[in-house]
Amino acid sequence: MSEKPVILVTGGAGYIGSHAVLALRDAGYGVTVVDNLTTGFRWAVPQDIPFYEGDIADQDLVNRIIEEQRVRGIMHFAGSIIVPESVENPLKYYNNNSAKSRSLIESAVLGGVRHFIFSSTAATYGVPEESPVREDAPKQPINPYGMSKLMTEITLEDVSKAHDLNYCALRYFNVAGADPECRTGQSTAGATHLIKVAVEAALGKRSHVSVFGTDYETPDGTGVRDYIHVSDLARAHVLALEALMAEPQRNHILNCGYGRGFSVLEVLDAVDRVTNAKIERRFEGRRAGDPGSLISDNRAIMERFPWRPQFADLDRIVTHALAWERKLSEIRAEA
Repeated sequence: MSEKPVILVTGGAGYIGSHAVLALRDAGYGVTVVDNLTTGFRWAVPQDIPFYEGDIADQDLVNRIIEEQRVRGIMHFAGSIIVPESVENPLKYYNNNSAKSRSLIESAVLGGVRHFIFSSTAATYGVPEESPVREDAPKQPINPYGMSKLMTEITLEDVSKAHDLNYCALRYFNVAGADPECRTGQSTAGATHLIKVAVEAALGKRSHVSVFGTDYETPDGTGVRDYIHVSDLARAHVLALEALMAEPQRNHILNCGYGRGFSVLEVLDAVDRVTNAKIERRFEGRRAGDPGSLISDNRAIMERFPWRPQFADLDRIVTHALAWERKLSEIRAEA
């Protein structure tokens, strides 16, 4: 029996969730996973961790997990994350990200779970007027994905005032890379994240990389983003949990990023450096709603938590992503 409490990780078979599972286990916590395997993979969860295949909206299942495993905290990663899809199918996003989260929060309250960590997003800001963007910047989502996440943040705020539950919403910027030990990584087919797409292209899984927009007010005209290594992000979740347990009356809403950005071309140049090869770039027009620059102001998380990034190096992020992409090819070949 673990001395530290058991944490339920929803979506723990997915990209970020599987890294959080490893970070929790490495830190000595008990871990339980629930995932419907729509986009996750059963092999991404270590065999010795209790795993339940099912939906977070199944309250009978979630209530049973909380009771059986004596869950004391929840890290909530289950949801849908593709921005263009959210515009085409908003009902899916308001169901998966808002309605099902409401159901999960209710299960937490009914089960006496005191601490809740939510996987939120910088998309809650929309196109911010200033970059780097602070947590108190206006929340003006420009797509259903961002709005569906913001609705869950608001739900948590209201529920925490009425019930014995505190929470931390972590607003991610651009998550990239993979576990340095190659235990897990981004495995979803058809992913849209730039570094994932670029390493696929470097390994011949794609013919080229599309560069959307070359006329932004940035140094080289391409979009600038704040890329955070997924293992640094997972570590932030563990520290958020410890902060919630240390101060049960306090909530946190915090950006997760490095506070500096790289352009699309800088990212592709990094992949070229790491692979000693050249990816084909195809220049296309801007995508609707893409800000020219989106960089986090990360001072708040650095001040509140003892969080110091270990992998804040673009070439290192690319190296880990590339190593995982190669291993993923082996996993799929064996399947």
